[in-house]
Amino acid sequence: MVKTFPLLLLATVFLITISYAEAQQPKKIPRIGILISNSPSASADRVGALQKGLHELGYVEEKSIIIDYRYAEGKPDNVPALVDELIGLKVDLIVVDTSQAAQAAKNATQTIPVVFTMANDPVGDGQVVSLARPGGNLTGFSLLTLDLNGKRLELLKETFPKITRVAFLPVTGEGVGEKRFKEAEIAAKGLGLQLQPLRTKGADDLGSGFDAAKRAGAQALITHPSTFVLTNRAMIIDLAVKHRLPAIYQGAQYAEAGGLMAYGPDVLDNWRRAAVYVDKILKGSKPSDLPVQQPTKFEFVINLKAANRIGVTIPPNVLARADRVIK
Repeated sequence: MVKTFPLLLLATVFLITISYAEAQQPKKIPRIGILISNSPSASADRVGALQKGLHELGYVEEKSIIIDYRYAEGKPDNVPALVDELIGLKVDLIVVDTSQAAQAAKNATQTIPVVFTMANDPVGDGQVVSLARPGGNLTGFSLLTLDLNGKRLELLKETFPKITRVAFLPVTGEGVGEKRFKEAEIAAKGLGLQLQPLRTKGADDLGSGFDAAKRAGAQALITHPSTFVLTNRAMIIDLAVKHRLPAIYQGAQYAEAGGLMAYGPDVLDNWRRAAVYVDKILKGSKPSDLPVQQPTKFEFVINLKAANRIGVTIPPNVLARADRVIK
């Protein structure tokens, strides 16, 4: 017993020393990457909503979380390289916005968790297996695009009952434009509308695309959510006014920028809620166990200034349905 006691004492001191040393080790600060398909200025409100959500959960940038930002500046071809940059920084998680960015992240990594904020059709586009059980390393928030294109066409028809032909601005350079057109075409036929693709290869030929659509008999316009439309929204809104095409867009910011009408989810709410998923994953949850969330807030906005610019009148029953009217 006399010899054993010093050994026990030494062992105890050794364990205490190790525990103390471990306690003195700085805690690893989680590092996340945020990949935005647009420019910093065009996406400031969305990034700000995510930052606010993280702050409300107790995160302080550069103190309890490190965030690396990457912007594709509205150029889809830049997205894969930016994903690779974030992976090279050994981030613990990547937040992306669009379906294309989500797919680029999925192609680049099967291990780093990815949270998307504005996916059009995450199941149909192959980002997740199902909404309830995403599988793999991706989860996030969708825009309910398939259902909402039908709703937008319904609002357009209710506002302008005499229209029969509607131009549809497909996604450009994202590989799913024709698919989205065919999906919206089904809803259009149910409303007695003929959907007409407004074809464009890029911003430079938007003008000629509008000219061709007008010559072909387009009486109104619907745009599909995409990086292309967001990046070129000012030009698209001006061209719709120039050609006197009543248009309905996918979010309030389009009506605020001079568009006639907009109906869609509160995208900023998606970004705020994404902070909760970031927090859960950083604390150990698996993306495969976190269901893809649908939008919970929607807004119908009408811009009466835009109506005056193109010489149309919005019926009282439609105005009564609007959540907000810009006068």
